[in-house]
Amino acid sequence: MAESAQASALAGELRVVLGRLVRRLREQAHGHDLTKSQTSVLLRLEREGSSTTTELARTEGVRPQSMAKTVRVLEEAGLVSGSPTQGRPTDPAAADRGGGGAVPHRAAAKEDWLTHAIGTCLTPDEAARLAEATELLDRLARTP
Repeated sequence: MAESAQASALAGELRVVLGRLVRRLREQAHGHDLTKSQTSVLLRLEREGSSTTTELARTEGVRPQSMAKTVRVLEEAGLVSGSPTQGRPTDPAAADRGGGGAVPHRAAAKEDWLTHAIGTCLTPDEAARLAEATELLDRLARTP
């Protein structure tokens, strides 16, 4: 019974701490983090090339009106180009900026922050313990 209470307390604390870490990582995108649907559309365009809003809506399983809003946000952020609302293809502008794409760039900013935080906030022993904990967290994440 005590082990169950301890596991429950640890689970609650872990959820809170991981949530805080995720929020800090999102901040590193400088307020321009993408939603899951925006990321999905951008990755699809980077991978498959130009597409119309209608085609994107069909492949993403959403209404064309919803897809038009998603594409408009990406266009305003400079991540895609074209005029999908007029039936012309949407091009992956991010792929034209050197092939790296916007999604990897955002991930790099987050990883840079985390690298700096680990290097400045943790001792070498703590960093080693974090590496061990990361393996355990990965195992938890893979548990069905």
